[in-house]
Amino acid sequence: MKCSILMAFNDSDSANAALACLTRVSACPEQSLITLLHILRKPTGSEEMMGKKFMQGAAARIRDVMGKARQQLIQAGFPEDHVRIVLVETPYPTVADGIIDQVHKGTYDLVVLGRKRMSKAEEFVLGDTSIRLVRALEGIAVLVVKQ
Repeated sequence: MKCSILMAFNDSDSANAALACLTRVSACPEQSLITLLHILRKPTGSEEMMGKKFMQGAAARIRDVMGKARQQLIQAGFPEDHVRIVLVETPYPTVADGIIDQVHKGTYDLVVLGRKRMSKAEEFVLGDTSIRLVRALEGIAVLVVKQ
């Protein structure tokens, strides 16, 4: 029986901690189908000030990082054809909205994501993607790996 796993991924330390956790806890990697998902968000004002060249390179940078993550999973024993990369360039209001939409479009047994430490003020202002996913994804297990 295969287990379909969606892993929200970016180039953060918390995402890498979640990736490391996933490679350690999977007892039967050959029975797992992994989707590494990244939602490209609308650029912030400060990112736009860095210029078009920087913004155009964002997709290429994240593809490179995700390719390395895919290789880590393959080296950990996951079959090459069981690990795929999905880069969504459709703008969503928030990254959480994008992840929730992608989960509903697919069939997943587990969603894995990393969570960075935030102060209460940061959490209030920025929101917490992991809490939104836990609340929104009924009937799907959500594994949140704290860094």
